[in-house]
Amino acid sequence: MSTTPPFIQINSADAFHRGLSRGVAIAETLKRGVAIYLDLFETSGISLGDVQKYADNAVLVTERWSADLAAEMRGVAEGSDLPLWKIAAVNARTEILSQAIGTKPGECSTIVNARESPVGAQTWDWHDDLADCWHLHEVTGTPRTFVGLTEHGILGKIGINDAGVGIMLNILGHQADRPDGVPVHLVAARVLAEASTLAEAVEILRTAPVSTSSAITVVSPEGAVTVELNPDGAAVLEPTDGVLIHTNHFVDPELSKGEKLGLYDPDTQARYDVLTERAAAAPLPTAASALIPYLFSEPGDAAQLCCVPAIGAVFGDRWATLATITLDAAARAITVSPGSPKDATAETTIRLVATR
Repeated sequence: MSTTPPFIQINSADAFHRGLSRGVAIAETLKRGVAIYLDLFETSGISLGDVQKYADNAVLVTERWSADLAAEMRGVAEGSDLPLWKIAAVNARTEILSQAIGTKPGECSTIVNARESPVGAQTWDWHDDLADCWHLHEVTGTPRTFVGLTEHGILGKIGINDAGVGIMLNILGHQADRPDGVPVHLVAARVLAEASTLAEAVEILRTAPVSTSSAITVVSPEGAVTVELNPDGAAVLEPTDGVLIHTNHFVDPELSKGEKLGLYDPDTQARYDVLTERAAAAPLPTAASALIPYLFSEPGDAAQLCCVPAIGAVFGDRWATLATITLDAAARAITVSPGSPKDATAETTIRLVATR
């Protein structure tokens, strides 16, 4: 299980200086995380030369889409005394890993009660080797103040802003995925920093020039949707009976054409089916914390909602639930508990609220 993550506060209206303060705050642990990612890329069959090429391109395409995000990455690089391409590589880790061979990841599960004021919960499943390479943050100076969690060096991930617009992420896989688009984590950062309404968040997501597949669930005081993205387009999924559920396969029938089969299935379908069954048994609770038990599983269950590294698993194949997260749109609040849903207690849970 992860230890208590560090919390950093970033406050500047200047993008470069936001990055600079982030880089200074996490310099040493960021260097360790970057080194792990470079090893992970190599283990996944991606050469260092290709990583640098993809990372350099990520800076260029990001600059065209959002000069502020590119400037912020430059600030992180200077503050941490690391070359810019390494910071860009971490921000583009999803895009770079879309080129991996021979890996079968364990990944995230999301459930949202979208009735009235939406609340949601998700697991963040990722490499156990990176369990200590993430932090909590509060970012001010952007058009919207936001709070949340992110990996060291990555500008945005899961969080919520002072307008109550929050996002949760699930990675997907498509045969057309490639590493030349704007990194999805930077798209997430822009939603958190700029979106004041559900419609604004959806517009940012639908028009972002992404090149790899993701499902980004957006909650807001106005409602909630999931936006599925792949290189061929975007689809907005509305709640069914006031419920949104997502794991790691496409739900939209058009975007699912060309899905990269065998990457997440059958585990993703098993998790999706279990969550659907649990949600159908009774109306979902209106308290965000009460959604966490929906994400419980035991070792050996067909649906591994709580991801635990397999005995004897080697580097690159040690998957674990690094954090359990809830969002409350009306309260502008996120809670984060290191580890799996079964580890989430009042003592381990950290609550952050986005305020101006």
